[in-house]
Amino acid sequence: MEMINQATYRIQQEIEWFERVVDTALTLYFKNESQHDSIYAHEPPKLDTVDSAYAELVIAYQLGFEERLILILSLIPHVKPQCLDVFLIKNQNLDCEFSEFGGIKTTNKYGFLPTLETACFILSGDDLNARFTFLNVMNKDHAFYKRGILDYDTDQDFGLDQPLKLSNEYLGFFTTGQKHLPQFGAKFPAKEITTKLNWEDLIVDQNVMEDLTEIKDWLIHSNLILNEWGLDDKLKPGYRVLFYGPPGTGKTMAASLLGKVTDRPVFRVDLSLVVSKYIGETEKNLGQLFDEAEHKEWILFFDEADALFGKRTSTKGANDRYANQEVAYLLQRIEDFSGLVVLATNIQTNIDEAFSRRFQSMIHFPKPGRKERKLLWERLFEDTFDLEPSISLESLSDEYELSGGEMVNVLRYCALEAAKRDQKIIELNDIIIGVRREYNKSNKTI
Repeated sequence: MEMINQATYRIQQEIEWFERVVDTALTLYFKNESQHDSIYAHEPPKLDTVDSAYAELVIAYQLGFEERLILILSLIPHVKPQCLDVFLIKNQNLDCEFSEFGGIKTTNKYGFLPTLETACFILSGDDLNARFTFLNVMNKDHAFYKRGILDYDTDQDFGLDQPLKLSNEYLGFFTTGQKHLPQFGAKFPAKEITTKLNWEDLIVDQNVMEDLTEIKDWLIHSNLILNEWGLDDKLKPGYRVLFYGPPGTGKTMAASLLGKVTDRPVFRVDLSLVVSKYIGETEKNLGQLFDEAEHKEWILFFDEADALFGKRTSTKGANDRYANQEVAYLLQRIEDFSGLVVLATNIQTNIDEAFSRRFQSMIHFPKPGRKERKLLWERLFEDTFDLEPSISLESLSDEYELSGGEMVNVLRYCALEAAKRDQKIIELNDIIIGVRREYNKSNKTI
């Protein structure tokens, strides 16, 4: 509650400053008498302590007068829309709105929704030089857009008629202290995946762990390497990796843990909502996905990626040409994406070579060896259950070649049998039956 109160206080201060700036801007523009000869006579509220999310961002990015005004203007429609009603006044001479105020009118929402033109007007008035400066600075490469603080409409050319739209992520951050993540649906066909496990709980062979550690280290240190050390002109910011291997070998868990240990959300892409039989729809769906995720340090996890990243066909007909266009578009978006993209597949050779050449890492997740199986059995059983004296985890590890996912299924079966007996004891027969059930799925016998 204290955090919300502090956020309210800081934002209220910023809004009051904004209202003073706008009042002076309008007074000077209409050449009425004013106590001030410039909007810059109103200094922004002093922020020297990180006591709210808003203050944290202003201090972290060292925002000046102009950027702070743009930022609070993007927030105001959500927290105090009535203070923008001043821009609804009409030009009495022409009986119409003032076009210089910018803004958007919608049929489903009354009030004034600001555009970049609105911010430009407040900051420059009728000063053409100031307007040109604004146009030069406020573009798609501005930190507000590159960091995902502001969103822009990709369906229209970038210009002053762009809505000044605060991203949902930062709207949540400023008002609650928590960044809101997009909801799963047709416009964002991906769900966040998380895990209760920690990095130390990941049991894979040494080669896999070394490769995963390299990815983790890149995510942690890439900002230092690219920006502070100035290698952004030599190295692309994104990272692309292929996980391949049998089901249940830890591919999804590894992606989840990479996000957890680097404090990044991980989204598993639902390819059933991405791939479309209609021409152009797949590219559109992919475009929406990457536009939403761009510059937000998210991890995109494409599970069972063969459906989208599979080998291209020879162009024998129109459908083949369009399918190859989809792959070409996807290649470009993945290469330009600034975050981590993980493709997962059961069989490496199913992935188109054009993608393979663009991976920084290709990591094979084999079924666990005897040593890893013993560690997995210990992790699954010993901390939770008592084991029947006849059970030897060493022997189980030697005799039964199972993936981690299959071993979890055995645990589930054993736990259910123990619950039915109302005893927290695992019997050897439970394990044997559980293993046999898993073997049957692959047409194997004990």
